[in-house]
Amino acid sequence: MASFSYSSEIYCSGPILQQVQEAKLFDDDKYFVDMKLRSAPDVVLAAFQNLSNEWPNSTIPTTKLQEFLTANFEKPGTEFETWTPTDWHENPKFLSGIADEKLRRWGEHIHSLWKSLGRKIQTSVRDHPELYSQIYTPHPVVVPGGRFRELYYWDSYWVINGLLLSEMTETAYGMIQNFLFLVSRYGFVPNGGRIYYERRSQPPFLTLMVESYYEATNDQQFLREALPVLEKEYQFWMQNRSVAVEVSGSEHVLNRYNVEADLPRPESYTDDLELAEGLSDELKQQLWMDLKAGAESGWDFTSRWYINGTGHNDGTLRETRTSQILPTDLNALLCRNERTLASFHRLLGNGDSAARYDQAAACRTEAMEALLWDAERGAWFDYSLVTHSKHFEFYPSNLAPVWARCYSQPEMGEKAIQYLKGSGALNFPNGVPTSLRESGQQWDYPNAWPPLQHMLIEGLSKLSSEDAKKVSSDLAQRWIKTNWLAYEKYEAMFEKYNVNGDGKPGGGGEYEVQLGFGWTNGVALQLLDQYGATLTSGGRRQLRDIVPPACPGPSPGPPLDGTLLEHLPRETSWGHAEQMPKSPQMTPLDVEEQRLYSELLLDGCAPHPISKGDPGHPAGSRSFGHDPEFMPIGEDRNGTALSSPQRTGSGSALLRCPHQSVCRSPAPFSSL
Repeated sequence: MASFSYSSEIYCSGPILQQVQEAKLFDDDKYFVDMKLRSAPDVVLAAFQNLSNEWPNSTIPTTKLQEFLTANFEKPGTEFETWTPTDWHENPKFLSGIADEKLRRWGEHIHSLWKSLGRKIQTSVRDHPELYSQIYTPHPVVVPGGRFRELYYWDSYWVINGLLLSEMTETAYGMIQNFLFLVSRYGFVPNGGRIYYERRSQPPFLTLMVESYYEATNDQQFLREALPVLEKEYQFWMQNRSVAVEVSGSEHVLNRYNVEADLPRPESYTDDLELAEGLSDELKQQLWMDLKAGAESGWDFTSRWYINGTGHNDGTLRETRTSQILPTDLNALLCRNERTLASFHRLLGNGDSAARYDQAAACRTEAMEALLWDAERGAWFDYSLVTHSKHFEFYPSNLAPVWARCYSQPEMGEKAIQYLKGSGALNFPNGVPTSLRESGQQWDYPNAWPPLQHMLIEGLSKLSSEDAKKVSSDLAQRWIKTNWLAYEKYEAMFEKYNVNGDGKPGGGGEYEVQLGFGWTNGVALQLLDQYGATLTSGGRRQLRDIVPPACPGPSPGPPLDGTLLEHLPRETSWGHAEQMPKSPQMTPLDVEEQRLYSELLLDGCAPHPISKGDPGHPAGSRSFGHDPEFMPIGEDRNGTALSSPQRTGSGSALLRCPHQSVCRSPAPFSSL
């Protein structure tokens, strides 16, 4: 299709994108780049060139731009058709394990939300991709909700785990097949289902999605077909997102987020332009690449990625340097992926391939302990490539290796729980904040995010000590309480919550708090499943018995402004979209078009969000998202120390990385 390549000149860069976004015709820059073309891209580009020729030395007037858009674009949403998951049914088994009657009814409502978040891409996107920014995928999807009307990568891990608990195996299978399709096309999974996301990914959770599905179905043929694609994605991260660092005479390879695309993000174009005002061209380009890397991390945005002029983890959004940081959670995730890939190969009888991934996990563990682990503090910390030192601020990601079970000594996990208790992060009634720093960014205090809560709770639940298990269950109670109270107030699930307000949605960042939210639903369902026997809608607080009374770190300030509660109705009905936050508007739209777009932004007829899931499922036959069996590096299955590489299971080898050498990723494997 000759004209297909031109669509990126409209949606990703070029004069149309620049003029339309700088004119600020919409409240949200994402609105324009989600619009459908009425004609082929080359025709639209030629029409815009003719319009530009009428004002050769000045900006096109706003009214003329609006006329141009009306003539050449359709509103977002025409790329989707109504779809209700065919495998949804009432009363999935996990609901019977929820003791509290109010929470059980709430769980039923959350289970029903999947019906409202289903989307199927029109066949016209497949047949005429040049007219859309939407990337075609063959199977229907469950979307996050709100402005996020298309498929997103890391959100979907918790969505899929929630779907599996809801016994919606077919829908989960289709979503995973979409991601495998994208890896086959791009070599990785893009950030989301739009062509303006094609240069960046998100945290690589596809391997764990496949693990969850396999544990639910025992479908070995599916696993055999998926495995080469999972390895292809793994190689992308090792070849394009890794860096070697020398410490004490040894080189270690770890991964980072890094996007080499030096233009503003199309979906946040004016934000990026305004942020870079006054910088040199070189610094602008570097900032825009690091903002994209921040978006690739999923933490967009946060003080976690700041490196100021003196090299310290401080500053403002203009000092975002994501690519110069080795993140603890990314490397923990890749370590868990390596161990999971090893277990897949072992299951399929490929002992040599399993051994190579075991070795890769052992190498990464050693690298993480050399660069990220701090024995005195008892946690893992992001590593700066600028100063070659750790960043010691608190983030829940500091405990990600506990979730991934990626550490060599069992006592490291127990040290981490003591670090958490002494950090001050447990001193909040409604969850663990994303940081203890109030920056105004959404991935900072006072916001708490579902995936981070779930990873923390799951990780602590797997530790052997009763202390850790108690903190885990109490954090689950806090999180369920704030989700439930918000639902009681607004009949809605939100993408994030405020740790200081009972049932208060989060705020800050580049856009208003979003409803509908996929990973929120998935996490809530998994916690209701894992802890349903003890959770209560009364929200008892037990952590005061085990948390130090005073926070030893900096005292967080008052809650952020901009949680936008003033925009939320005190009482809402599922059928009254006009009561929800207003959606972006374009002046020429008539009343009916405005109503349709408002409904679109709120995800159609249904009222709600989505959540994420908990791999710590207590019932062995239905335990979704479990990690492979944890064996500390250097021990066999009986806990006996290994003095040299030994075989375990079906021919796999646990290998210690030799010092004075670089641990590389496994070489590509041949197809099974």
